[in-house]
Amino acid sequence: MAGEVELAQAMTEEYKDVARKLASPEVAANPQKIKSLGRRLAELKRVVDVYNRYQKAAEDLSDAKAIVAAGGEDAELFAPEVPELQRQFEHVDAELKDVLLPRDPDDARDAILEVKAGAGGEESALFAADLVRMYQRYGEQMGWSEQILSQTQTELGGYKDIQIAFRGKSTPEDPADGVWAHLKYEAGVHRVQRVPVTESQGRIHTSAAGVLVFAEVDDPGEVEIPDKDIRIDVFRSSGPGGQSVNTTDSAVRITHLPTGLVVSMQDEKSQIQNREAAMRVLRSRLRQMQLDKQAEENAQLRRSQVRTVDRSERIRTYNFPENRISDHRTGYKAYNLDQVLDGALQPLIDSARELEEKKRIEASAS
Repeated sequence: MAGEVELAQAMTEEYKDVARKLASPEVAANPQKIKSLGRRLAELKRVVDVYNRYQKAAEDLSDAKAIVAAGGEDAELFAPEVPELQRQFEHVDAELKDVLLPRDPDDARDAILEVKAGAGGEESALFAADLVRMYQRYGEQMGWSEQILSQTQTELGGYKDIQIAFRGKSTPEDPADGVWAHLKYEAGVHRVQRVPVTESQGRIHTSAAGVLVFAEVDDPGEVEIPDKDIRIDVFRSSGPGGQSVNTTDSAVRITHLPTGLVVSMQDEKSQIQNREAAMRVLRSRLRQMQLDKQAEENAQLRRSQVRTVDRSERIRTYNFPENRISDHRTGYKAYNLDQVLDGALQPLIDSARELEEKKRIEASAS
């Protein structure tokens, strides 16, 4: 346990240091720094709170044992309490070990979610719209705010692609309550089986839509993007079918030259607003690329994200005829698809979190 105690002590000192920084005038004038430091403070507070209880439990148990060992009237008084104090210490000792296990450092972050239509044409775009409504309703239940950064709709009301930023009301006290901590499990290919509205023969079709999720970069300093590394093109916004919806060149396309990443935004009213939105998405994507590269170098893939909407990579199937929802990663299955599409996502997310927790514990024990 010595190693855990030393780590807890170090994190306690870091907690004090972060708290001092948050109280400094220079940080108080920087909302982005406040958010990033506040997120770290919340992560550390979980450890500090448990460590304080650990210290008290250890002290109480030690004092009681010392009194009993000394003999006398006090020994008779404290002897019956030792087993209960021992139990309390063992409980908080296990709790400290658990809270010190490595966790996803991004859990408390907000997230950018992207839904892309895949195989299946118009039906896939309509299913993408169903997924978007599902996430919007789930976000409402969680008390998150949302901002549509970019969208390309079809004439029937589907989405070829859409990007939405989900944000929590404030930095969560427990990082596990963060937006990213919930939505990160949604990344992958989602498959649907149903009779499309465009099907005249009543045949069941299978199509798919892809979901990408990125932890949002709240401090631009985390991801430096030199001006020389990007090319910015401006053009006129367009709506479904390609018709022009704007008479000025307000839409923005940013190309990150070193990686070839391209981000386009046209939903905001001004070129400046579209550029800011595009840079938000670009920073989040570049940061994820850096994390994936680092994970691959360590031979411990941090997590996998779908890059193409390939049915063979599906994570979940939405079967309308049977009202069935199936998660292929966790084995979760239920017959309440209508409720899930109305935002009842928590049981599916919980099943993924439980699987991750199991793997995390197994990895720490090996």
